[in-house]
Amino acid sequence: MSENITHLPDEQQFVINIGTAQAVLTYELSTSNTALNSQGLCNFSHTFVPKELRGKGLAEKLVRHGLSWAKSQGLEIDASCWYVQKFLSKT
Repeated sequence: MSENITHLPDEQQFVINIGTAQAVLTYELSTSNTALNSQGLCNFSHTFVPKELRGKGLAEKLVRHGLSWAKSQGLEIDASCWYVQKFLSKT
């Protein structure tokens, strides 16, 4: 089974397509303004894996990939998605 992660920056999503099914991690970019500086903020807002793809670790792969990307971009990371929050509490 191919599990290539595709970044769709225009849609602010990371996706894994398998057959006609799609697992998705969505995010929102904004600017975090503090008194000292202005920094990009990435809020991971939603993770979805269709029933037929669940139990294969796809959500975890998407989240780890998305977090790695956000860190490499120097973005401040936040998560309104409960699933992504679990990964942030481990770091």
